[in-house]
Amino acid sequence: MRVAAQPAYVLHARAWRETSLLLEVFSRDHGRVGLVARGVRAARARLSRSALEPLQELRVDWSGRGDLQTLTAVESAGRVHALRGDRLLSALYVNELLVRLTARDDPHPGLFERYRGLLEELVATPSLAWCLRRFERDLLAAAGYALQLESTADGSAPVEPARDYDYLPEQGPVAATGSARDGVRIRGSALLALAIDAVPPAAEDLAALRRLMRVLIGAHVGQRGLQSWRVLAGPINSA
Repeated sequence: MRVAAQPAYVLHARAWRETSLLLEVFSRDHGRVGLVARGVRAARARLSRSALEPLQELRVDWSGRGDLQTLTAVESAGRVHALRGDRLLSALYVNELLVRLTARDDPHPGLFERYRGLLEELVATPSLAWCLRRFERDLLAAAGYALQLESTADGSAPVEPARDYDYLPEQGPVAATGSARDGVRIRGSALLALAIDAVPPAAEDLAALRRLMRVLIGAHVGQRGLQSWRVLAGPINSA
């Protein structure tokens, strides 16, 4: 198979053999793909290694079959998002989420556009935590794990903003009664804010949404969790 001029972003790169890189690339029409960038670490590389930095939109060509195909051309297709500090850490966290929660060769053109918009949003958003929660919601939905936010787990009643709920990962929100059940205790106002893309909720609700997303994502990425949770600070661990 040959693919040409495909809009894409590099999510992760690691050294391979003496002069090459193994890339996880998120493409518009083919989803996440594994590519080998041969010779890009050599002194006279045919392909530019600098063009393979994350957080910049590219046009890439590749060919081959199987889980690892060969990168044959790459060029920049837009500005590099010069993120720093917590904004950079947030973008790297999102990249890890995409690697862990999407399958290779599973197209998600809508999610690709959402990711492109997220990088723009990270440049100037006043609330990194709210930006991340909303992207986590959309990524889980694209991966087939959409959150139930506006009605109780059994669908019998709408979520009420002033009421407390226990959000059960395999079911959804159930009305809280007495001591907390398995899951995450959260107010209806937080769930509804996330459902309708409202303005950032109160700090207490935002913190509860972080705990909820940590539990839900953890259920799908396995016991070892995400590297970002262990080594990155800022909005990822404290929002």
